[in-house]
Amino acid sequence: MQVADSLSGREKAYEFIKDTILAAPEMQGRFISEQDVANQIGVSRTPIREALLLLAAEDLVQLMPKKGAYVAPLSSRQITELMELRGVIERYAAERTMAEGTVPLETMKAYIEEQRVQQHDAREFIDVDRQFHAVLVSATGNELLTKTYEGLRARQVRAGVVALFRANNRQQAVIDEHNAIVAALESGDVGAATAAITAHLDTTLKVLLNG
Repeated sequence: MQVADSLSGREKAYEFIKDTILAAPEMQGRFISEQDVANQIGVSRTPIREALLLLAAEDLVQLMPKKGAYVAPLSSRQITELMELRGVIERYAAERTMAEGTVPLETMKAYIEEQRVQQHDAREFIDVDRQFHAVLVSATGNELLTKTYEGLRARQVRAGVVALFRANNRQQAVIDEHNAIVAALESGDVGAATAAITAHLDTTLKVLLNG
């Protein structure tokens, strides 16, 4: 993942840890090496520590005295709450955009095609997955809602990557579920669209809790 050169050291560290380190399945339940992160993005350890303080404030890492920053696996409660909140936002987005005729169908279809290409790269696949859902939320035109949804990004990516590793052929299942959402949105049937979103999130939740 490329980190923009215009960012400060703390911002580089924050984005890198949030988008790369926290999303790595092998990092769940492990401590983050400040020196390794510093070496990877070319900054000193001071901005790494500053970034970790920000991430701890967001409850994305746990700072333990004399041990460092711990990446705690998402708990069942955290996963359930994440999916509940996503459901509320995404179903509303479907209803709002369908009522206003602003459903970004072509963009969502393009993301599905991109996912077909990325099926063998879990991290990229889930990043496109997130964009598929985020573009629908953004199409509501509600900036506060969009920012709230964006705030779920790190947890959404972490949960999504873990789900791919817990279920066989989950990538194809996700593509099929996304196609069902788009078909329902395109049909103009609000009930079918919200049901398709609910089914997709419920399936992901079951994979995460029972995997």
